[in-house]
Amino acid sequence: MYHFHPTNGCRTCTAIGDYAEETVKKYYPAELENKKLIFDHINFQDPKNADLVKKFEVTGSSLMIGVTNDAGFHKEEDVKVWYKTGNKDEFMTYLKNLLDRRLSGSLE
Repeated sequence: MYHFHPTNGCRTCTAIGDYAEETVKKYYPAELENKKLIFDHINFQDPKNADLVKKFEVTGSSLMIGVTNDAGFHKEEDVKVWYKTGNKDEFMTYLKNLLDRRLSGSLE
């Protein structure tokens, strides 16, 4: 999962990245350690990130989830998080439920 942001992101952009990072660190320390789950903040305006930006087809600030399974690589932009930044607990619960499904292999 990547939090794509511009060089100077807005407050909501920053909150999405901070809350997402807090969620994965709180609920998925083992998955982060064994690299089953990867999380990073990526400046989509930095040319050194061009390959990753292209892979995820990033056009602006976003929270992107990529899943690789037997069928290949699947990417999705989670737009619902933009509406949950006003309540950190709701944001974290929502994201945890989504990541639980993705980590179990569900793409629905």
